[in-house]
Amino acid sequence: MALVKLQFQPGINRDVTYYAGEGAWYDCDKIRFHGRFPESIGGWEAFTTGYLGQARSLHAWSSLDNQINLGIGTHLKFYVWQGNSTNDITPLRGTTAAGDVTFAATDGSTTITVSDTSHGAALGDYVTFSGAASLGGTVTADVLNSEFQITAITDANTYTVEVAAAANASDTGNGGANVVGAYQINVGLNTVAGGVGWGSDPWSDGGWGSAGNTVITSSQIRLWSQDAYGEDLFFCVRDGGLYYFDYSGGFGSRAVALSDLTGANKAPTLARQVLVSDRDRHAIAVGCDGEFSTGTRDPMLIRFSAQEDITDWESRQDNTAGSLRLSAGSEILSAVQTKQQTLVFTDTSVYAMQFVGPPYTFGVTKISDSTTIIGYNAAVAVNDVVYWMGLGRFYIFDGRVRELPSSVVDYVFEDLNLEQRLRVCAGHNSDFGEVWWFYPSASSTENDRYVVYNYTDNLWYFGTMARTAWLDHGIFDSPLAAGTDGSIYSHELGVNDGSQNPPVAINSYIESYAMDMGEGDQFLFANRVIPDISFRRSSGTPAATFTVKAWNEPGGGSIDSYDKTTMRTASAPLELYTKQLHVRIRGRAMAIRVEADEYNTAWQLGYPRIDVRTDGRR
Repeated sequence: MALVKLQFQPGINRDVTYYAGEGAWYDCDKIRFHGRFPESIGGWEAFTTGYLGQARSLHAWSSLDNQINLGIGTHLKFYVWQGNSTNDITPLRGTTAAGDVTFAATDGSTTITVSDTSHGAALGDYVTFSGAASLGGTVTADVLNSEFQITAITDANTYTVEVAAAANASDTGNGGANVVGAYQINVGLNTVAGGVGWGSDPWSDGGWGSAGNTVITSSQIRLWSQDAYGEDLFFCVRDGGLYYFDYSGGFGSRAVALSDLTGANKAPTLARQVLVSDRDRHAIAVGCDGEFSTGTRDPMLIRFSAQEDITDWESRQDNTAGSLRLSAGSEILSAVQTKQQTLVFTDTSVYAMQFVGPPYTFGVTKISDSTTIIGYNAAVAVNDVVYWMGLGRFYIFDGRVRELPSSVVDYVFEDLNLEQRLRVCAGHNSDFGEVWWFYPSASSTENDRYVVYNYTDNLWYFGTMARTAWLDHGIFDSPLAAGTDGSIYSHELGVNDGSQNPPVAINSYIESYAMDMGEGDQFLFANRVIPDISFRRSSGTPAATFTVKAWNEPGGGSIDSYDKTTMRTASAPLELYTKQLHVRIRGRAMAIRVEADEYNTAWQLGYPRIDVRTDGRR
């Protein structure tokens, strides 16, 4: 017998055959490579709930009064979190004159029919009524003067809402002559829908965010872009309106259209994305309407405001406002700001946009042709390097655009739902030198998987997790991510899954490719394993399962297996390793698997040893 030291190549390699991957790791979930050794990822805890819709955009900033704020864009509303309170600042698209809205109730029903000529509302929109009087019975003024979600559209002039009290026979009034309806901007979709007209293709153009008819006609899911302008927030609906939240006005006020700000001059009203250039203090809108074509979005146009003035967008000799129109491609898909420049992605090319000063303000240089990006949120900047997911491959810009080699590229793209590709979102986890992409698997309509590139060690790994937006730590101590369950989570906290109350264990594992002796024509017999596992971040009685699998030939199921649980107490020294495991297992090829699903368990694997010899098969 002889102890064989198992030294597997770090990272996961899924783009080779099973035998060709000998000496490498084959499969994993919720692990990372840290110092080139596999270990379980950190846990997560609930950060906030209390918002409506699926969050797909997060942005953190500090105000002048030293408050930390988090912008949250969902498919239904827009919020700002501050001090454990989630504040609704969703902009209004219109407010009626007093008396334009009337109500009608039905005895015994909580359904109220609302009449408002040319209301422009869509199913699921939110409206707030004020100034209403009692209908005469149980539907009082207090019941009516509230926010409601529209439950059905009858026609262009009527719709219904549900109230908190069932009407009785006395509810025969219409709410009086002072009713005012304040309509929030139309809600968006949370899933891609088929159809014709604008939005039937994910990259289509048109007036998203304008007043709807009876249904939402776009197929594009609701996405947002946002950036801080000083202590205020500048944001927009993807392919829709641009809005501004004045922090000094407090959370009793809502965001307003950029074009409605005092002193607004030629401000864009539609854009694909907005951002703020930190170095030179210009507000930027990409894929927006033009200075002389308000309301008609030009998918290749970039506009920027005057320096230090977000209201002035008129290009004049006495300011720095202006515009640029890109030529390669048919539309701008996304823009990502680095420390030195902004990368702008069209459907065929990549441009670098830099501040050059007067008289041109900004200049653009095409840096790549025949380059794709899979979704609007699929790119992330790491200082002056940008990583993104394209169609069928990954890319990096580090002074030049090039394909990023990946050992899991086939695995990822063969199990990705391209119809829902706009859901893909990228994130940076700087503490571990990682770029994460969350994406929907082929059988899912929502993000349920992730793939990670570790740029520190040039490694890849993947796993399962439902996240729709990610924000690296900075203003907040831990990374934040939006779940699909209506919660935002703080990541890299503890070692457990805090999405349940009480928290539960995280199921993490890693499994190797098969290893053999010689040319694979001999059987192996193993009778002892030294797992070399550390539980240094654990508490209580952490446990892991060390599995040895054996195969007769590649592609077949394991012909024999033996599982053994290794345990450790919280008081054990950090580097006190598990005792040996006794096994009896035979096969032409063997693989190992380490898995943990115990509460308060975190693990790191070192160099396991296995006691093997050649053996005949009985």
